[in-house]
Amino acid sequence: MEFVAHAAPDSPHSDNSGGGGGGGGMATGATSASASASAAGASPSRYESQKRRDWNTFGQYLRNHRPPLSLARCSGAHVLEFLRYLDQFGKTKVHAPACPFFGHPAPPAPCPCPLRQAWGSLDALVGRLRAAYEENGGRPENNPFGARAVRLYLREVREHQARARGVSYEKKKRKKPPHPAAAAGGGGHDDANGGLHHHHQMPPPPPGAAA
Repeated sequence: MEFVAHAAPDSPHSDNSGGGGGGGGMATGATSASASASAAGASPSRYESQKRRDWNTFGQYLRNHRPPLSLARCSGAHVLEFLRYLDQFGKTKVHAPACPFFGHPAPPAPCPCPLRQAWGSLDALVGRLRAAYEENGGRPENNPFGARAVRLYLREVREHQARARGVSYEKKKRKKPPHPAAAAGGGGHDDANGGLHHHHQMPPPPPGAAA
């Protein structure tokens, strides 16, 4: 299942939060975070669980890297390698410029264009890993997931996929339905937070003040 702003990437490693996930300090940090959540008497949220799985997946990728990489030596370039590695597990069709369906949001027939991770999937993944890095002892100024090269890469993926798929990634403001009182001419209007403000009425003049 292709993940969007808050779901999981299409990777076979997304279920590896159990045995074998995260080595050395990374595993210790993830385990400590889990133990703290359990000690507090509350199970981890869906976001926290996904973040832990993503962190373990990244740790496994570092261990399998040739040569193996330590977290301290990880840079923005290695993050880019990881994101490109995940493309092989993507489920989003990204049309090539020569494809007749390039820029077509709903292709009428199949084509041989590759499947990739959607931009929203990668953007959300980087956000979770950026937070996990610092939660597991990384210094914010050294965070490879916040590197300029990673931000530029995500921007390029977004722009390319928007053109190739004929979709817009611009956030649309949801229109709020009119408040019943306002729709009925009740003398009020909705503010940006959905609250209803009534028009102030002038108080009656004190006795004897009328001309």
